[in-house]
Amino acid sequence: MDFLNPVINGFSVVLEPMNLLYCLVGVVIGMLIGVLPGLGPAATIAILLPLTYGVEPVTAIIMLAGIFYGAQYGGTITSVLLRLPGEASSVVTVFDGYQMARQGKAGTALGLAAIGSFIGGTAAIIGLTFLAPLVAGFALDFGPPEYSALAMLGILLVATISGGSKAKALIAASVGLLLATVGRDIFTGESRFTFGSIQLADGIDFVPIAMGIFGLGEILYNLEERHRAAKAPSKVSNVWPSKAELKHASGAIGRGSVLGFFLGILPGGGATIASMASYAMEKKRAKQPERFGKGAPEGVAGPETANNAAATSSFIPLLTLGIPANATMALMFGALLIQGVTPGPQLVEQEPELFWGVVNSMYIGNILLLIMSLPLVGIFVRILRVRAAILAPITALITLLGAYTINNSMFDVTLVVVFGVVGYLMKKFGFEPGPLVLAFVLGELLESSLRRSLLVFDGDPTGFFTRPISATLLAVFVLVALMPGIRSLIAKRKGTTAASAPAGDGTNNDGANNIKEKV
Repeated sequence: MDFLNPVINGFSVVLEPMNLLYCLVGVVIGMLIGVLPGLGPAATIAILLPLTYGVEPVTAIIMLAGIFYGAQYGGTITSVLLRLPGEASSVVTVFDGYQMARQGKAGTALGLAAIGSFIGGTAAIIGLTFLAPLVAGFALDFGPPEYSALAMLGILLVATISGGSKAKALIAASVGLLLATVGRDIFTGESRFTFGSIQLADGIDFVPIAMGIFGLGEILYNLEERHRAAKAPSKVSNVWPSKAELKHASGAIGRGSVLGFFLGILPGGGATIASMASYAMEKKRAKQPERFGKGAPEGVAGPETANNAAATSSFIPLLTLGIPANATMALMFGALLIQGVTPGPQLVEQEPELFWGVVNSMYIGNILLLIMSLPLVGIFVRILRVRAAILAPITALITLLGAYTINNSMFDVTLVVVFGVVGYLMKKFGFEPGPLVLAFVLGELLESSLRRSLLVFDGDPTGFFTRPISATLLAVFVLVALMPGIRSLIAKRKGTTAASAPAGDGTNNDGANNIKEKV
């Protein structure tokens, strides 16, 4: 009963009219952002951060969380109808969703995606409800050494697990750590990298970096990309799948829920990796894998379930350990700090209304999304016809006005423009912005914890290995750091073996590689 009381009180928080309204606003904005190609939940949350200043913390986070998991729903609509993924996590849905639409089964594809998304999201919320307090209780034993090791591991995992070049991700993370050191030294008071600027004496604020890199940078990059114009959507009918179709897709939905939940918890995981992993798993399990890419219902149900489960479970490391699992969670971390709330093990005990209010709002949000996702299809498709040349300037203006209203400072606006150019150049040259923002957010925690630990250990770094938790985390850190080298050695050995084997032995490997490249 002691466990149930705060959970029940959390529902009373969510059911307050203002919180319900913001939950609805969040999921509607999330769906809209999911439909619009290129912008994404991270950019939207970055742009809307200034609007949360005058709102209660629990209300603000409920809205921002709704934007995040609502975007997973919205991205499905254009993937199925227009072969145009609105969100990165919906890329693999294009393969079979669009083919189903061409076969006159657009309604079935959207129905399976909506049901799978609801089940995956709800299953992950239940897992979050029971697992988060256990993780928080375990993390209460964390001290500066443990937080140092955890922050290092989180940055490394995001840099090495996320897609794209690992070297570029590590460079971006290094730049983020460097930016975190700008300002006065927290121990000595000495100025660092301020170049005599009074505005930089207190360091660089998180909001201009987020709004610049994810907001303005994304706008500039998407304008240059010039996404192809939306085609006329397929007619949507028979939205609710038949019993046979639901039964056929039930296995993919169940597996996607479990896979997405666990991949969402991992730093660097998240909805995009979960959806791709689910698609690959369903294709590998299928008795007729050649059906995939030609309208297989499992190719829609599995990934859509997994990406919603992962979006929800990624709140576990954020709320219980204070470690963002991906770029969007780094922005949520910043939003909490702006509200005067520090995510971590103490959050469950010190801010139970906020913790359980946010968690339980996801139940309501998922129900709202299930109800609205299909009736609003027509409206969202019409919005797609608005030209980027009209939307982009309006969004950029809102971003710059929001930056100015934070401190009524033109210096903040200048920072947003500077980091907007940086974000644009990063995207253009293949640098993921996520590791930079995550490293910046964790930089202060890493530095303060590391220096406090060294003071406790009298400057002896081997002290980290005398504590079981920090020693384990550092061992995992070393393993992850060495993993690319280990994989490279294994690949070389396999290549040597394949070269010395008869020519016919390499046929299956080539086929497997072709399948991987297609996925």
